[in-house]
Amino acid sequence: MARAPDSSEYSCTRIFESQAFRRGCRLVAGCDEAGRGALLGPVYAAAVILDPNQPIAGVDDSKKLSASERAALAVEIRAKAIAFQIVAVEAAEVDAINVYQASRVGMIRALQALCPAPDFILTDAMPLAPGDDAAGFPIPYRSLIHGDARSVSIAAASILAKVSRDARLVELDRLYPQYLLAKNKGYGTPDHFASLARYGPCAEHRQTFQPVRDFTLPLFPFQGAS
Repeated sequence: MARAPDSSEYSCTRIFESQAFRRGCRLVAGCDEAGRGALLGPVYAAAVILDPNQPIAGVDDSKKLSASERAALAVEIRAKAIAFQIVAVEAAEVDAINVYQASRVGMIRALQALCPAPDFILTDAMPLAPGDDAAGFPIPYRSLIHGDARSVSIAAASILAKVSRDARLVELDRLYPQYLLAKNKGYGTPDHFASLARYGPCAEHRQTFQPVRDFTLPLFPFQGAS
C-alpha cells in the first residue's frame, strides 16, 4: 500500500484558488483552526479571502513557520486580505460540544462573519456540512487533507488563528502563571503536566479531556501560584 504523504511533502500554492477562479468564483475563502489538541484555552478559527492582486510571499502552514515569521505574515495578511475574521470557541463550549464540533462551529462562524461573503470555500480537512455533504452547506466548498500545507488561503487562515490563539495564551499566562502557558500554549507538555499534578486544573482547562480529568484535585479559582 502506498504511503500517504505528510504535510512536509506538500508545497503551498494557489492551484486550488485558481481552479475556483476558472469556474467563475470571485471570492475564495480559506479557513482553518488552531488549538484543537490543547488541554487548555479556546479553539481559534479564522477565515480569510486573499486578494489575488496582492500576493503575500512566504505564506505556508503555520506549523512550518517560526513565531516571528507567523507574526510578520499575520500583519501582512490583515493589511492585504479582502476580508478576514477570527473567532474563539471558549473552553467551556469545547467541553459542551466536543473539540471536533468546536473546530467546525468556529470555522462556520468565521466564514459567516466575512464581509464580503465568499462564493467558494477551501477548508483544512473539515466538512462544513454534516456527513461532508457539500450540498448541505449554503456556499460551495472543498475540504483538503493537509490543506494548510497546500492552499495559500487555508495557510493564511492557519497563521491568523495560530497567532491570535498564542496571544490569548500569553494573556492567560498572566492569570495562571503556574501553568507556564506563554511557553506551552496550553498543550500537553511535560511542564504543563507537572503543573497539573501540583495545582490541579483551572477554569480554562478543557475538563472533558482525559489528561485533565486524570488529575483529581478540585478546580482552583486563584490567579497565581502558591
